[in-house]
Amino acid sequence: MKLNEVRLVGRSAIMRHLEEDLDRAARSDAKILITGETGAGKEVVARLIHQRSARSAQRLVTLNCAGLPDSLLESELFGHVRGSFTGAYRDKPGLLEGANHGTVFLDEVGEMSMRMQALLLRFLETGEIQPVGAHETHARVNVRLITATNRDLQAQITSGAFREDLYFRLNVIRLHVPPLRERVEDIPLLMTYFLDLYASVHQVPVGQLAPEALDALMSYRWPGNIRELRNVVERIVLKTAGRPITHAELPSDIVKSAALAPVTPPSTGHATEVRTPQASQLAGLMLQHGESFWSAVYPKFMSRDLTRADLRAVVQVGLEITNGNYRMLVELFNMPTTDYKRFLSFLRKHDCHLPFQRFRTVPARLGPTGHPYDGRDALGRSAVAKEA
Repeated sequence: MKLNEVRLVGRSAIMRHLEEDLDRAARSDAKILITGETGAGKEVVARLIHQRSARSAQRLVTLNCAGLPDSLLESELFGHVRGSFTGAYRDKPGLLEGANHGTVFLDEVGEMSMRMQALLLRFLETGEIQPVGAHETHARVNVRLITATNRDLQAQITSGAFREDLYFRLNVIRLHVPPLRERVEDIPLLMTYFLDLYASVHQVPVGQLAPEALDALMSYRWPGNIRELRNVVERIVLKTAGRPITHAELPSDIVKSAALAPVTPPSTGHATEVRTPQASQLAGLMLQHGESFWSAVYPKFMSRDLTRADLRAVVQVGLEITNGNYRMLVELFNMPTTDYKRFLSFLRKHDCHLPFQRFRTVPARLGPTGHPYDGRDALGRSAVAKEA
């Protein structure tokens, strides 16, 4: 595992779809527009497209268009000739010429001025390079262009800040990178990946992530997306140096966010797994007949007689009863308390770990019918009788 390794990390449905779209885009030579929030991983997607394309043996050149004045951006893209401006002591080829037969990735293309948009449009139409200060075309190049933006380009077109004809040129294939808050189920996998990565980089042992710490990380909204998570993990690795990663080791903003996270009753639609007859039957074996999860559910799932959707539905039944508490769920499903980590590891490995926030309710707990909780669980069994 290397610091500069390029890969998509995630098993959520939204990331699987992105991976499929990415592969299809790489097989073509069409222009690609990548959208997504800052830090979501747009450059990673662009690099993967280049690596998987027929141009992979050639150069990939990247340029962030944000914050560069027109004169510098034009020179970077198209090059300049000697004497074209103060400090131009020699001819300099631009990035487009240097990437001939390769790929050019322009990040934050929505930040370009209208003048630079016109120059880029002209290049897309002709493929010709005219350096700054030159009076004629210098060369014609063949590059694959990938652009990215965190802005709504259609809104910018409406406001007159972006050219509609350039938008149509760039938007041949459209890929959207989802923000991290829309794929919360990928956070455990991302944490494992970055913990291993930075432990290797800084040559320290990998600390074990406590369940309460992971719950807090999963409840945080991650405004900086993957970039923010990556920085947080590196900070944690350096701080703990192999010690267990508890709730106390997390940055204060994440801890505060977890403490202030709103609670939502299941009846609002946040718990969306479909209750199948098989899931209800298996839940009944554990809740009414005292069978263990390892004997009632685990063998059926491993023999593929039970789907992931069924397993998630079984877990949902328990979490609705325990108010999202996985420790209580272990006892509810008749497992020894020492199986807590084993149980969570099994669920995460098979992408069946449901975020606990979905099931945290207000103190007046709602029952399965939507009425105030009356002491009976999701299958109608008396909680008092169970304790007796």
